[in-house]
Amino acid sequence: MGADVKNRGDFTLTPHVQMTQIYADDESTTQQDSGVTLQFMVTGTGIPAEHEILQWAGAVLQDNPGEVTIRITDEAEMRALNHQWRDADRPTNVLSFPLHDAGCPLLGDIVICAPVIEREAAQQGKSLRAHWAHITIHGILHLMGYDHTDEANAEIMETKETAILRDLGFPDPY
Repeated sequence: MGADVKNRGDFTLTPHVQMTQIYADDESTTQQDSGVTLQFMVTGTGIPAEHEILQWAGAVLQDNPGEVTIRITDEAEMRALNHQWRDADRPTNVLSFPLHDAGCPLLGDIVICAPVIEREAAQQGKSLRAHWAHITIHGILHLMGYDHTDEANAEIMETKETAILRDLGFPDPY
């Protein structure tokens, strides 16, 4: 490995951001009315392909247009973000940063921690691909105002997640 690359277990942190920006008028998208920007800060065998992440994001955004950035990162960055924004000194699976600006096409950003997703999928006996799809959808729904702070809101959000996942061919994550 070169001096610019740091190996962290099964994931490699690179100092640059690899970005893919896809819009509805791009021939490579399907059923997407808005833009999704992907940032890969890590690489690893468990990270889904770009087209899969875009498909999952598109399934959420098809009826609710808006622009989203999805950043795939490692535990160190996620721990720092979780500490800064939620006062929790540990990595988490996903953080959502909604942009609450009515009429703005930018919905916000989500950050997904690849090693946490892989660990959770194994612990919960889920397929890694299904867990990635669920967490991607879950994070974007947070950007759209869905939440699970109480039982009633959790039921609404979980019902929406389950329906989207079912339409994509995944089982109920709950």
